[in-house]
Amino acid sequence: MYIENWDFLDALYMTVITVTTVGFGEINQIGKYGRIFTMLLIFSGAGFFLYVGGLFMQFIVEGRVRAILGRRRLDKKIHRLKNHYIVCGYGRIGRVLCENLKTKPVDLVVIEKDEAHIPAMERDDVLYICGDASEEVYLQQAGIERAKMLVAALATDTDNVFLVLTARQMNPNIFIMARASSNKTKSKLLAAGANKVESPYDIGAVSMAQRIIRPTVTNFLDLAFEHQRKDIKMEEIPVSDSSKLANVLLKDSGIRQQLNLILIAIKKQNGDMMFNPSFETVIRAGDTVIAVGEGHNLLQLEKILNPQ
Repeated sequence: MYIENWDFLDALYMTVITVTTVGFGEINQIGKYGRIFTMLLIFSGAGFFLYVGGLFMQFIVEGRVRAILGRRRLDKKIHRLKNHYIVCGYGRIGRVLCENLKTKPVDLVVIEKDEAHIPAMERDDVLYICGDASEEVYLQQAGIERAKMLVAALATDTDNVFLVLTARQMNPNIFIMARASSNKTKSKLLAAGANKVESPYDIGAVSMAQRIIRPTVTNFLDLAFEHQRKDIKMEEIPVSDSSKLANVLLKDSGIRQQLNLILIAIKKQNGDMMFNPSFETVIRAGDTVIAVGEGHNLLQLEKILNPQ
């Protein structure tokens, strides 16, 4: 416009076809200074578009490479796991379940087929595999042959039944807990190979009823299971063969006197539950002690009963 005295539309049209390298031809004759300006415009315009295109390709390539490297790191971590927990499904039930499991020092792997849950799993810092949990390839990738427990928390009972069948065939010794939406499905899940079946709806209804009937008891249990509190907690601790309290009378264990803990019950190896055990009870290897007290005292008891 200033060099050749063109109007705005002609100058704009000429600039666009020059910068985009279309090159339809000059709409008007240009002089020496106009040619110099056009050459500068070509170099600067083409360089700008190449720079923008390079940034775009870099963004795509680096993002893809970062995703591939991140997936490989996750796979390596999962491959090293042993005696870990596999949670199938990261919906409302699965996510809350994982949040509670992470309060204990346990290794955890999530299998979720809905890619929309990936950002949530990354924010929650859980190891995950994106795929259908009922397919053997994803269960193998999660290390089911080395896992200690599998939780079937998929959206439908049909999916959970098929998952339990597949998981039981792949690892006959794994402990399987399954979610059931209705009571009539519980028997099918147990027949498929589940060790334990729970219905979130039944548990929720029972919890609501107990809060109405026994509000003080439920408040106490809420405090005992709240992992943020340190002054009162409830814990179950297995007794190993190497424990110095194995085959020791409860009165000689010093649990109450030295650790200021209350033993609510002792679960025997055969499954019998001894509530409020007497001071003459013998703590044996294989038992599971259920105690209430301060968090640091429970940690000390765990080191005594189950030394590593």
